[in-house]
Amino acid sequence: MTTLTVSQLNRYIKAVLDEAAPLQNVYVSGEISNLKHYYSSGHMYFTIKDSSSQLKCVMFAADNARLRFTPENGMNVVCFGRVAVYERDGAYQLYVQSMQPKGVGELSVAYEQLKSSLEKKGWFSQEHKKPIPKYPQRIGVATSNMGAAVEDIKNIISRRFPICEIIIAPTAVQGEQAKFDIAKNIAVLDSMGLDTIIVGRGGGSLEDLWAFNTIEVAEAVYNCKTPIISAVGHETDYTICDFISDLRAPTPSAAAEIAVPDAQKELSYLKDTRSYIDKCINNLILSCQQQIDSISYPILSDAESFFAPYEDKIEAISELLNDYVAKKIEKSNVEFKGLVSLLNALSPLAVLSRGYSLTMLAEKPLTDTNEVTVGMNIRTKLKNGEIISKITEVL
Repeated sequence: MTTLTVSQLNRYIKAVLDEAAPLQNVYVSGEISNLKHYYSSGHMYFTIKDSSSQLKCVMFAADNARLRFTPENGMNVVCFGRVAVYERDGAYQLYVQSMQPKGVGELSVAYEQLKSSLEKKGWFSQEHKKPIPKYPQRIGVATSNMGAAVEDIKNIISRRFPICEIIIAPTAVQGEQAKFDIAKNIAVLDSMGLDTIIVGRGGGSLEDLWAFNTIEVAEAVYNCKTPIISAVGHETDYTICDFISDLRAPTPSAAAEIAVPDAQKELSYLKDTRSYIDKCINNLILSCQQQIDSISYPILSDAESFFAPYEDKIEAISELLNDYVAKKIEKSNVEFKGLVSLLNALSPLAVLSRGYSLTMLAEKPLTDTNEVTVGMNIRTKLKNGEIISKITEVL
């Protein structure tokens, strides 16, 4: 009789299980319990159970990274992997390679989990919503430059509000890397000082629109300082991007119509408003004229009798005014004469009258012999008249 060590027995059982083909690719459904996620290593350890049994499971970091939802205790899931023995402990377990919620798509669960998490943080709150400018000068658009959505946006904005400049940021809107491209271009457009940003794409399946349901895009929209209009998919499609953005449009075309006013309607409104204002002003003028007529008519028809009680007061005020004006004029004359005397005292002509003269070179007074040379003409201004001299010698 052969006696085996524990290690030999465990190794043998492991070899048997490893050779059992049906156990190498197996799907097992059950409810998650005892979930432990070691974030330092990325590995997850848990148990799946049904009404009468349970099975230990392990899911390594490389496989975890591909999950689009977060496993939780009590969640019913379908796990795919292989059954093997952990030789050290002599325990068999399911090495999970992939997992999806039972009866519900993986993306649907991930969507609801992220939506619930961000809603609890207050990211969907109305207090974070910024108003969309009514008359934007520059609009940025983050979408694919190859699809119909971008052409619809450009055509509608150009037709409705031609003075608005459109800046297109060509963006990948589908695929594994799309979430990074969308987030990056939102940040780029936000740095350009635009009035509004439109982000979105045309319709598609949940998988096609998934980039707009990721935390990367959610953070980019939430942190954006420029008002954002989200226009992802069709009217029935709702993404995380829609909930966080400042305004949701059911389609890219609708986003373009929301982003800018209709210039023709605005002009028509201005014309109607001007006509209304003109009418109001004319009615006001007519009303004032009628009031003036009703007041002035009896006065003008018998002006003497109207002013008779006020004749003494009018005469007294008239005398006071005349006296005030006369004194004001007299004071001004005194001040004027004083200024004339001061001006005469400071005038160069007064100096000349005292026997002095003023020598001029061209139109400027001559103050330095270095300013003239032999042969130049100079003028000497006296009280009465001028003398023109030619310089023969400069000392």
